[in-house]
Amino acid sequence: MAFGRSSRTRRPVEPVTLKLLVAGGFGAGKTTLVGAVSEIRPLRTEEVLSEEGRPVDDLAGVEAKTTTTVAMDFGRITLREDLVLYLFGTPGQERFWFLWDELAQGALGAVVLADTRRLEDCFAAVDYFERRAIPFVVAVNCFEGAARFPAGTVRAALDLDPEVPVLMCDARDRSCARDVLVAVVEHAAARAERPREPAIT
Repeated sequence: MAFGRSSRTRRPVEPVTLKLLVAGGFGAGKTTLVGAVSEIRPLRTEEVLSEEGRPVDDLAGVEAKTTTTVAMDFGRITLREDLVLYLFGTPGQERFWFLWDELAQGALGAVVLADTRRLEDCFAAVDYFERRAIPFVVAVNCFEGAARFPAGTVRAALDLDPEVPVLMCDARDRSCARDVLVAVVEHAAARAERPREPAIT
C-alpha cells in the first residue's frame, strides 16, 4: 500500500495569554527577573536616582543601586506553544504605588520578590495581593552576602497563609526565574479550583 503525504495542514495554535505581576520592595530584583526571562527586549522605565530623592529613598542594604523603576517593567515569555505570559514589574517605591491598581487589572497572579536584607519592604505587596484576593507566591531573591533563612522562617516573618508558596531563587538566572513564574501559574490554577474568598475591603 502506498502512503501519500496528507493534504491536511496543521492549524496554528492560538496561545492562551496570561498576565502576571512582579512586585516587591525597592531593589528586590524585579527588573532583573523580568529581564532574565523575557524573550523580547524588555521595556524598562528606569531613571537614575537623584540627590533630591535620597532623603526619600531608603538605600540601606542596597547602597550600590543607582537606578529605579518609575512606571513598570514589561516582558514576555512563552512557557509552552499554547501558553504565553506577559510580565509587568511594578515600581517598588511608595510614591509610585498609585500605578499598582492599573497594572493589577486582569492579572492572574503575582510574584512578590523578597530581599532578606530588607524583608519588611515586601509587606506592602503581600498586603496588596491578600486584600484583592490575587494569588501570589513569595520568591526570596538570594543576594550574595545576604543572610539565608529557611522558607518556614520567611513564611512566619511575613505572616503568610499556609498555602502561599515560598521559593528561593536567583532573579538573574533564567531557569530559576522561569520556575518561579510556573509556580505562580500552578498556584493560581489551584486557587481557581477552590471557592473564591471575598477580597478584604
